[in-house]
Amino acid sequence: MRRKSLISILIVYAAAALLLPVLPAKKILGGRASSVLNFVRAALGPAAVSAKTKDDDAEYPVRDQENIQKSFPMPTTGQKTLEIDNVWGSIEVSADASDKVELTVQRTTRAESKEKLEKAKKEVTLDISQQEGALKLYVNGPFRCQCDDCRHSRDDDGYVVKMDFHVKVPRDTDLKVKTVNGGRVVVRGTNGGFLVRNVNGDIEMDNVSGSGTARTVNGPVIVSFRQNPRENSEFKTINGNVELRFAHDLSADFRFKTFNGGIYSDFPVTTLPVHAIQQERRGGKVVYRADRFTGARVNAGGPEIQIENLNGDIRILENHE
Repeated sequence: MRRKSLISILIVYAAAALLLPVLPAKKILGGRASSVLNFVRAALGPAAVSAKTKDDDAEYPVRDQENIQKSFPMPTTGQKTLEIDNVWGSIEVSADASDKVELTVQRTTRAESKEKLEKAKKEVTLDISQQEGALKLYVNGPFRCQCDDCRHSRDDDGYVVKMDFHVKVPRDTDLKVKTVNGGRVVVRGTNGGFLVRNVNGDIEMDNVSGSGTARTVNGPVIVSFRQNPRENSEFKTINGNVELRFAHDLSADFRFKTFNGGIYSDFPVTTLPVHAIQQERRGGKVVYRADRFTGARVNAGGPEIQIENLNGDIRILENHE
């Protein structure tokens, strides 16, 4: 990563820390300090090679746009999964009662010249594979450097390709979707398990019924459950609020960790004991690990729901819709 990219990231994080929103609600627990270095590394990944968050029209004056539309039949019984691995662009997934996946992708290419535009058309592809009920959509290109000493930067290409996904899926489809820059991730109405990831953008899940993980770095995580999770789930961001809305019959064990923010709840809670310090041997040394999460139980308890952020509030709300 070039020095200017690192400086840009630091500026974004510093600005987020200074512009925290103040939300009126019933505060139940204070925040606890924590290290988020490992989370940052995991969330950024090898694809986040540039800190740019918008395209410069002056730098990329040549533009081309294409709409890709496809339909994929899915089995009426058995497991159904959809995986979308994007880099630049948004992802929007909505569920309905059909037995097929309807895909629309808006591909927008900006380039320094016509020659660079033609190069982008050849180098950046949407790779599609399907095996029975498992459908995978993979945006491929030079930015997917697999070498050990990868020095590739998007700035070297002379173009940028943004793909915005709009997908309709059967309701009971399991999701694994992620993007890095230039868009939000939105999921509506699904019943299956989920793994939702972003880096520079929001995550919004509305009217869902399922369990899983949703995490980003710069942006809020907002989830509304039609039916409460039945399995352990986790929700994480660094710069942004985490707002979860649950059905009225919520019964779960929560684990919270925040730094600059508070924790609020519509549900009465009882405090859970802090996990004991764990001892781990590494060679001839002993390492002690402290769990810095705050625990709280709603009603009789149940699946563990882990929520973590750095700059922002955590809000546990009742869904009245």
